[in-house]
Amino acid sequence: MKIAVISDIHGNFTALETVLEDIKQQKCDKIFCLGDIAMAGPQPRAVIDFIKEQKEWIVIQGNTDKLICDFGPELFREISEKFPLMAKALADDIVLIEDDKKDFLRMLPPQKELTVEGVKILLVHGSPRRNNEDILPGRPLSEIEEIIAGVDADLILCGHTHQPAGYQTGTKQTVINVGSVGRPMTEDLKACYAIVDINNGGFSVEHRMLDYDRELSAEIVRARGFDGAEDLAKLLTQPSPRHG
Repeated sequence: MKIAVISDIHGNFTALETVLEDIKQQKCDKIFCLGDIAMAGPQPRAVIDFIKEQKEWIVIQGNTDKLICDFGPELFREISEKFPLMAKALADDIVLIEDDKKDFLRMLPPQKELTVEGVKILLVHGSPRRNNEDILPGRPLSEIEEIIAGVDADLILCGHTHQPAGYQTGTKQTVINVGSVGRPMTEDLKACYAIVDINNGGFSVEHRMLDYDRELSAEIVRARGFDGAEDLAKLLTQPSPRHG
């Protein structure tokens, strides 16, 4: 069985369409989505509506999905102090996104455990401990093992950092960060997802990096017109440090 695992779409419907076409060409049987569906991107409403219709997908909640649901003055001030651009985008998202879409995000589970053909899988957004914990490339293996301590899954799948990564632990567990569909924080800025191929109780994992029309996505962000929209558009077309 081939499972496509996507994360961190961030309202980038153009990138999502490119990834879904590749998933179709790769003949994947299932799609798992690890959250951060809408916030701070070109088309948050369209992406939420599309994912709401995908009844066969398994979808969990990302940290920014929760931010949309929990938005209020105190949360806005807190985010503004650390990530002012993301706070401005979030404030505009709150105006755009209708209550039924917020309810959909609110009802998503923060994690999901499942077994596929004998392989125990744990889906998280950041880490098993926190939805905003970073599992980045190059972390010491001892730190990864500490993060997943007490988890008995064979395969832990995560996102959040917008950077693909993979670890094989001393406990013979595999930890995979599937990267970001909608706002990759890599040098080449390609949309990224992972394919898990499960066969006879074992599995292999492949990251797939895809070009998409970044300029179109950036232009749609600019057209939103809020204070900071131009800077947000640049994140789609120019490599930048990870944030938010």
